[in-house]
Amino acid sequence: MSYEINQKLTKILDQIIERNPGEKEFHQAVHEVLGSLGPVISKHPEYADDAIIERLCEPERQIVFRIPWIDDKGTVQINRGFRVQFNSALGPYKGGLRFHPSVNISIIKFLGFEQIFKNALTEMAIGGGKGGSDFNPRDRSEKEIMRFCQSFMSELYRHIGENTDVPAGDIGVGGREIGYLFGQYKRLTNRYESGVITGKGIPYGGSRSRIEATGYGAVYFLERMLSTKNQSLEQRRAIVSGSGNVAIYTIQKLTALGAKVIACSDSNGYIIDEAGIDLNLVQEIKEKERGRISQYADKKGNSVKYIQNGSIWDIPCEIAMPSATQNELTNKDARTLIKNGLIALGEGANMPCTPKAVELLQEANVLFAPGKAANAGGVATSALEMQQNASRESWTFEETEIRLSKIMHNIHDRCYETAEQYGLPGNYVSGANIAGFLRITDAMRALGII
Repeated sequence: MSYEINQKLTKILDQIIERNPGEKEFHQAVHEVLGSLGPVISKHPEYADDAIIERLCEPERQIVFRIPWIDDKGTVQINRGFRVQFNSALGPYKGGLRFHPSVNISIIKFLGFEQIFKNALTEMAIGGGKGGSDFNPRDRSEKEIMRFCQSFMSELYRHIGENTDVPAGDIGVGGREIGYLFGQYKRLTNRYESGVITGKGIPYGGSRSRIEATGYGAVYFLERMLSTKNQSLEQRRAIVSGSGNVAIYTIQKLTALGAKVIACSDSNGYIIDEAGIDLNLVQEIKEKERGRISQYADKKGNSVKYIQNGSIWDIPCEIAMPSATQNELTNKDARTLIKNGLIALGEGANMPCTPKAVELLQEANVLFAPGKAANAGGVATSALEMQQNASRESWTFEETEIRLSKIMHNIHDRCYETAEQYGLPGNYVSGANIAGFLRITDAMRALGII
C-alpha cells in the first residue's frame, strides 16, 4: 500500500508524532491508517472538521501503575502496568491484556488504536482499549503468576466494569491468568460481574470457541478472500508463525479446510514437518508442558527439521499466516515469499508485517488480509461472551462458531465493498481502515465534542 498522504493529514500526523515522542509502534499504526484516508477526506471533507481525526488518535484515558509482588524466594519484584482506554464512542472499551517484557506505552497505544478499528468492523457495540504489563510469565511458578495477577488486578479493578472497560487475554495471558484476574476482581468488588472480563473458563461464564476464535476467524476471512478469485485452500501449502493459541487454531482450521500446514515457530526457532504439523503434539508441548517448539523435533525424530533462529518465511509456501507478534515479517521476508509463489497472506497477529512488506505484497498482487480485519474473530467472540454473560446463557460450540463465521464473512465483505466504493478494488488495508473510520467518526460526531 502507499503511505503517501495529503497535506492536511500529513500535518495531523506530524503533530501526533511530536506529541508522542519515541512511540514508534504507535506512530506506525497511525501512519498506516491516515495513509488510507485521503479518498475519504477528498470526497467528504467534513470528516476532517472539529479535530475529529486528532481526537480519534488521542486516547480518552491512559493509566500507568506500579505492580509490586513477592516471588517464591520472598523477594519483592516490581513491574509496570498499563491500561489505555482509547475510544468509547461505540461502547465500553474492549481489548486484551498482554504480559511480555517488551510491553511499553507505545506498544499498548498501537494495540489500542488498532483495536478501535477492529472492534468497529465487527459492528458490535464495543469501543477500543488495550493493556498489560512488562511482566514475563515464562519460567514463573503457578503461585508467582497468581500473586502477580492479584497485584495487577488490585489496581486495574478501579478502572474496569462490564459497562466501562472489558479486558481479555493476549500474549502471556491465557485461561490461567484470566481466572486469577477475575477471582481477584470478584474478591475486591464483592460482585459476580462475569461480563467484566472475557476469555474465561467455561465453568465460570466463558464462551465455547473463544480460545479458537482468533485463529478460526483469520482463516474464515482468508477463505472468503480467496473465493473472490475463485480459489480455495484445498491442497495449499501453508506456514503459520507462532505456536500460541492464535497459531494453533489457525493451523487447525487451515487443515480442516484442506490446506497442508508444514511449519510453525516460537521465539527461539521454527520446525518444518513436510508430512503436515501434528497439532496434538504442538498442543501437548506448548499448552501442557509449556515447553519450546524444538521439543517437537526431538519427539518426531529425523523426519522433522528444527531451525534455530532464522526466518520461517524462507520456506516456500502459497499461504502465509503471521500469527506471533508485531513487525515479525520484513520487506526481505516479503520478497522471499513472493519469489517462492505466495498467493495469499492473512495477519493473525496485530501488525505483524512491516509497512514496506505490506507495500511489496500488494504490488505483487498477493491477496493481503490486514490484522485489524482478519484477526477480529477473537474480540467478536469476546463480545458474544459478553452477550451470554448479560443474559445468563451458555451457547453450544456450534452456535458460537456459526455466529463467528458469519461475522468474519461480513467483515470481509465490508472491507471489500468499501475498497470498491472508494476506487481501491482489492485493497483490504484501505477498505478496513476506511470502513472502521467511518463507523467510529459517525458516532463521535453524533456525540459532540467530548
